[in-house]
Amino acid sequence: MTTVKIEVPEEVFALAGMTEGSNSGRAARLLALELFREGRVSLGRAAELAGISVEEFMEFSAHRRVPLHYTAEDLAQDRATAARLEL
Repeated sequence: MTTVKIEVPEEVFALAGMTEGSNSGRAARLLALELFREGRVSLGRAAELAGISVEEFMEFSAHRRVPLHYTAEDLAQDRATAARLEL
C-alpha cells in the first residue's frame, strides 16, 4: 500500500478527543470514519483502513455517533445465515 505524508495540527486530534496513539494512526481512523460515514467503504474496509478490528471500529464510530448503516436487508441476511447455521 502506498502511503501519503501530511501535516495535521495536533489541535485537530485534541478537538477530536484523540490524545493517544501515533499521529498516523489517529489520522487514519478519522479518515476511515469519514469514508464510512459517507458510505464510501464498508464497516470491514473502514476498520482495515483504520488499522483496528471491526469491533474496535464499531466502538470508535459509536463514540462519534456514526450509525452502522445496518439495513433491513442486512438483518434478513443475518437471520437467514443464523437459520442455516441453526443458531
